[in-house]
Amino acid sequence: MHATLHRSKVFWSGIVSPIWPVCLILLLLTGCEGTDTRKPVYAKEDTREFLPEETTPYTRPSSLLEAIEKPSPWVDSVFKTLSPDERIAQLIIIEAFSNKNAKYEADVMNLVTRYKIGGIIYFQGGPMRQAKLNNRLQAASKVPLLISMDAETGVGMRLDSTVQYPFQMMMGAIEDNGLIYRMGAEVAEEFKRLGMHVNFAPVADINNNTANPIISYRAFGEDKLDVTAKSLAYMRGMQDNGIIAVAKHFPGHGDTDVDSHYDLPVIPHDRARLDSLELYPFRELIKQGIGGIMVAHMHMPQLDTTQNLPSTLSKPIVTSLLKNQLEFKGLVFTDAMVMKGVTKYFPPGEAEARAIMAGNDVLERLNSVPKAIQAIKLAIAKGYILQEEIDARCKKMLAAKQWVGLDRYKPIELENLYEDLNPTIADSTNHALAEAAMTLLNNRKNFLPIRQKKRHKIATLSFGLVRPSLFQREVGRYARSTTDYVISRKADAKEVRKMKQRLRGYDYVIVGLYGPSVTPSNRLGYSKEATAFVTELARSDKAIITLFDNPYTINQFPELHKSKVLLLAYQAHAHAQIAAPKLLFGKIPARGKLPVSVNSHYRYGHGISKDKPLLAVGS
Repeated sequence: MHATLHRSKVFWSGIVSPIWPVCLILLLLTGCEGTDTRKPVYAKEDTREFLPEETTPYTRPSSLLEAIEKPSPWVDSVFKTLSPDERIAQLIIIEAFSNKNAKYEADVMNLVTRYKIGGIIYFQGGPMRQAKLNNRLQAASKVPLLISMDAETGVGMRLDSTVQYPFQMMMGAIEDNGLIYRMGAEVAEEFKRLGMHVNFAPVADINNNTANPIISYRAFGEDKLDVTAKSLAYMRGMQDNGIIAVAKHFPGHGDTDVDSHYDLPVIPHDRARLDSLELYPFRELIKQGIGGIMVAHMHMPQLDTTQNLPSTLSKPIVTSLLKNQLEFKGLVFTDAMVMKGVTKYFPPGEAEARAIMAGNDVLERLNSVPKAIQAIKLAIAKGYILQEEIDARCKKMLAAKQWVGLDRYKPIELENLYEDLNPTIADSTNHALAEAAMTLLNNRKNFLPIRQKKRHKIATLSFGLVRPSLFQREVGRYARSTTDYVISRKADAKEVRKMKQRLRGYDYVIVGLYGPSVTPSNRLGYSKEATAFVTELARSDKAIITLFDNPYTINQFPELHKSKVLLLAYQAHAHAQIAAPKLLFGKIPARGKLPVSVNSHYRYGHGISKDKPLLAVGS
């Protein structure tokens, strides 16, 4: 507590004269630790506080920006029902998980009912549990809650029993951006079915640092034009269907080797470099009407010389650059305020006050809602920010709520929820995305498509699994007969020796390389023995290798470029594992292009293309 007060005194005294009574700081910040523990009051659906309706029918503007620019009578009437504290609280989005216990849900409910916060960002859980929790929270809220999710790959990124689409790196390999628009539209429908309104996507960062530990496979790639075009397609797919897209992580998180979840990255580039590269996608998205932008926690000394100041807390970056120079009129969200990129140097309360002073409209994921509200009130009292500015941002939030239909709020319908969240069209889209992304890096002597002669024996071998994969089962559909093997990523010399003996009698070995998770990884974690075995297979004349992981991990196998066939499938989700054998056996064309430069052998744009299947379908 003493450290917090000391930091707060330094904060305030660094901006105005230090003669302001310290007792006011003590009064406002003391005793605000964590969430309030009073027993929450649960409201039933028919006890919602009355919200005024439009005197004239509301015609929904074509864009969120137009709705913000011309607030409706509903916005004004709801705004007038809010106290000054509640206007601050409307600028706060708290996290919620639907896989926690009753006590946790009661704590969330307490923040909704006592502080009248503006919205929720959902994380892990299940669709039915989340829908029920959401209905309870909405019924208890004075003003309908703006519901969001960090769902770059769709709701399946957070919820079980739902559809997950590819990560953006895989989509970066696709030349047909219409498929990405189609995916964005389907994500929007799934969001609306779950009563959600804001998706913190697309990732508009240009990943030009191979050592980036946090963006990497979450980005569309390293080329600013590709990243921009694909970000626009994803954005339009969502916003054309009523969901607010939020581009992240402004001003650009692609060129760093530090994860802002755990520390404060430093981006040394000057404005000229940023203008030519990092800012390019954001500038174009703004021109095309993106509804929201998320600001990253990064220190950018060329834009703001204040020591250890994250970009989220920088007025030159948020207000001068984003709002004034780039003329962004939509909602400006902070990245999560619980991340070390901001909390390392600024304690709860002070961090949120500084973020509001910098120009952010919405604070996301706070350590302490009461501390934030009290610190922002102190900033208003001391003149660091005007009440009129808080009011204007509150009205922006209300305008966004009306644009997504919250002036006509209805609870989520629970019947057929699972079926509606797993439509046939989503499976079809996922197959199309995976097939379009498959990137053929090697095809020496035009070996593909695989043609199994009568006496040829084929084995399949998956690294990193404990049982044969879907990929291996799919290979079995096209080959006359195969024998399936698996070996650990951590295989020792004895395991490797045994596997080599088993493979001696085979003419070809179809190899699948997997990482530690279905999600792409930065480190595959192979033992030196397993790595050496992969290298030996690559140098042999009988291995056909498919990598089901991040393209950057190619560098973890020094001689992988020597393989007869090397196919990049990007990640291990089911549709990629089905698409890869189709390409290997000539049933679909090779169309994917490498979205990043991996090494001197595989540069951006590499990919052996065939504009038709390698074999006629059905042959």
